[in-house]
Amino acid sequence: MLTIDPNRSLLLVVDFQSRLMPAIHEGGIAVRNTKRLIEAAKLLDIPRLFTEQNAKGLGPTVAEIPVEQNRLVHKQFFDACREDGFLDHISANAHVIVAGCESHVCVQQTVLGLLRASRKVYVSRDALGSRNPEDKETAIRRMERHGAEIVTTEMVVFEWLQTADDPRFRTAIQIIK
Repeated sequence: MLTIDPNRSLLLVVDFQSRLMPAIHEGGIAVRNTKRLIEAAKLLDIPRLFTEQNAKGLGPTVAEIPVEQNRLVHKQFFDACREDGFLDHISANAHVIVAGCESHVCVQQTVLGLLRASRKVYVSRDALGSRNPEDKETAIRRMERHGAEIVTTEMVVFEWLQTADDPRFRTAIQIIK
């Protein structure tokens, strides 16, 4: 299957933390698109998983992103897959859609870890952030080179919907507008 399967999907939101976000280049765009992905995932019954890196140092997830505390993994490793039990949250055949910060550190290392664990990974480029745009673009190229699919928020939502006949179509369109 070349498109994202909504029945196998999981949205992974990596480290949108309060002390980090003011330094992120175009961070508001990444937050806005991540929020859209979360709203669409809720509407379409796609499970969500969140991470926070060293929350004592970087603070909690920014208020604009609605974290589900029972789906939050606190981590010290940059690659969340190295945390005990993390991969237990992600089925072996999952289509993992990833949004997060920083693209070239925690996002990239987690994506590479997911690929190493044989998960199918889709990185939503417009829901990523880094302090330096060059770091973000370099990370995107590296993740793609190693097997991650690079997508956008709208691509994800329309692939989750699959058809304009879906009764949730109009609501989903309002989310992504």
